[in-house]
Amino acid sequence: MSTLRPAPVTHLYPANGIDLAVHEWPSSGSGVPLVFAHATGFHGRVFDAIIERFPDHPAYAIDLRGHGQSRAGPIDDWRLVSSDVAEFLAQSGISGAVGIGHSMGAHTLLQVAADKPGRFSRLVLFDPVILAPEFYAPGQPLYTAENPHPAIRRKRDFPSAEAMIERFASRDPYNLFDAKVFADYCRHGLVPARSGEGLELACAPEVEASVYASSRSNGAVLEAAKRVDIPVLVVRAQMTDLNDFKSSPTWPELANVLPKGTDLYRPDMTHFHPFQDPADAARIIGEWIG
Repeated sequence: MSTLRPAPVTHLYPANGIDLAVHEWPSSGSGVPLVFAHATGFHGRVFDAIIERFPDHPAYAIDLRGHGQSRAGPIDDWRLVSSDVAEFLAQSGISGAVGIGHSMGAHTLLQVAADKPGRFSRLVLFDPVILAPEFYAPGQPLYTAENPHPAIRRKRDFPSAEAMIERFASRDPYNLFDAKVFADYCRHGLVPARSGEGLELACAPEVEASVYASSRSNGAVLEAAKRVDIPVLVVRAQMTDLNDFKSSPTWPELANVLPKGTDLYRPDMTHFHPFQDPADAARIIGEWIG
């Protein structure tokens, strides 16, 4: 059951040379703070449909570097993204929060929890981009300037959010998304175009491509995981093929590396679990909060 919450207030926090945008929902309740971090190519407002189900909790949804309103260029080291989030938590004075991350955002929150003990009391990680140790072994780069990630070819410009909704509503994987989540993704995922006409993706295609290209940059995350001495729930979707956006990228043994890790395998869901069924994702979070 969801309860409508007022629209969030967006605050900007200076972090590593950018202004990190955080969408904040205050609460008069006594619930623990909830901190949300999103997947590559998205933004903090994709969590609105989940956040509205927790009216007693103050909630914070971050636009990670280069996404949403956190304007920045391409990324070559995921640890910088974690450092941004740690800066926000320090400036806001948040501690003992429940961190809820999806995909790259889940990777990010786990690294923050390792680097800054006490900021989080629990984590819920939906399909974190944390792969088996051999993925991080030295080798050829995943992508190069000559052979970039296909995301660099995304359509950038739209005359309106409605046009984006119409273009993608029936396309895979967007046709899997809950209607509200999909509309929020489109409406909050566009910014005024630099050309002065129409709108463009807030996460520029070259930024999205750079995130995928640098996905091996934090090979130390598996060692970091061993230092995260708080309860962590790893929610894994069906794993098929790493080249499939819908497949889980998560190492199945991740929860066993964590001192207080719990594995929840959901083969009925794709990598977009929180978007497919935000009510189910909220139920999992609520049960983990206890």
